[in-house]
Amino acid sequence: MKRITIGLVLILAASVLAFAGGSKEKASQPGAMSAGKIGGSTTVLGPWGGSELTIFTDMVKPFEDKTGVNVEFEGTRDADAILTTRVAAGNPPDVADFSNPGKMREFANEGKLVDLSDVLDMSTMKAQYAPGWLDLGTVNGKLVGVFVKAALKGLVWYDPKNLKAAGLSIPTTWDQLMSESEGLAAKGITPWAVGLESGAASGWPGTDWLEIIFLKKYGPKLYEEWYQGKLPWTSPEVKDVFQTWGKIVTNPKMAYGGSQYILSTNFGSAFTPLFQNPPNAYFFLQATFIQSFIQKAFPDLKPVEDFNFFGFPTINPQYAKSVEIAGDLAGMFNKTPQSAAFVKYLTTPEAQSYWVKANDGISPNREVPISDYPDSLSQGAAKVLTSAEIAVFDASDQMPGKMNDAFFSAILNYVSNPSQLDSILAHLDQIRQEAYAK
Repeated sequence: MKRITIGLVLILAASVLAFAGGSKEKASQPGAMSAGKIGGSTTVLGPWGGSELTIFTDMVKPFEDKTGVNVEFEGTRDADAILTTRVAAGNPPDVADFSNPGKMREFANEGKLVDLSDVLDMSTMKAQYAPGWLDLGTVNGKLVGVFVKAALKGLVWYDPKNLKAAGLSIPTTWDQLMSESEGLAAKGITPWAVGLESGAASGWPGTDWLEIIFLKKYGPKLYEEWYQGKLPWTSPEVKDVFQTWGKIVTNPKMAYGGSQYILSTNFGSAFTPLFQNPPNAYFFLQATFIQSFIQKAFPDLKPVEDFNFFGFPTINPQYAKSVEIAGDLAGMFNKTPQSAAFVKYLTTPEAQSYWVKANDGISPNREVPISDYPDSLSQGAAKVLTSAEIAVFDASDQMPGKMNDAFFSAILNYVSNPSQLDSILAHLDQIRQEAYAK
């Protein structure tokens, strides 16, 4: 699979600029919703629950109504492990959502995934998707995954009124951000809210921290070597990134509730201290999708006025205009008339507008108009992306499954026992040698 690097960001930026321009004409995949009643059913496995599942269900309903296909969805936060078991048993779902492209590549290399270029109308796909998005779903020359939604990562969320009341400004550098954080801590106020719990995937929010710090400090070349398994976990760079993050998460004066709170608090509610009265924290790091979680938890809060975000501040000026992205890709294990129609539908602007309107993602389909984005926050996310000169895909999502799982566990172990960092990194490096073995 091609990596998203300095050159590819220009392609992705063009994609976002295209939808920011707003297209009035919405072309659909031929056959996705126009083939009449098909009937039957298709099975889908993905990680969605809560508000995401509600959006998915709403999105599916018009497809089911028009085609007569029953979409049987299985939601699990342990999707990678469930898929591995089911594929090994010869019982995979027809369609799966991959938030982990590394796992998608593993199945593709094993010949388990259908080449979607035989399912989709590729002329329509090339018209609606910038080449970079298609490249990221391509393995060994075959299109095995198509983006359903995307997210911009490494954003720092805050309450503008609280920042103003505390006499704080939007920091543009890491040193400024740490200075403001340490100033709050000196007054007995914990500046950061952090939550790492996510069921079987607990620890992943911490990987986002390390990835954005790594990118901003050491740039895309070393970042790529890291997720490709070429850079040892025991390298000075990786250790430095852990320790940089550790200044926040291993200091109870810097992170609300200390290590036990951090480890036991779900990522989808960890922002709560920012909106308490008085506030118990001022900063929270998460991707664009967290907006829907905030609005569900605090429906009276108004975007921009009551909560907003700024892009992760500069560490190394050379990599100031760099961003990290993530996304969900749909892949197919079993090609049937029902699964083919459903995957076609997932790629359309009609389907992807559901995620956009619910503030749960940025659509990679450039036929989704800017008017579908409900507020200036989502438009602001597009501006952050389009102003970037360097973009990378989530590093842990591109690691082999075994490495990814070990990374999650290492995050939790480090927060629990920061003094054990050297042994934690040594264990990760042992896993690296196993996970990347040819």
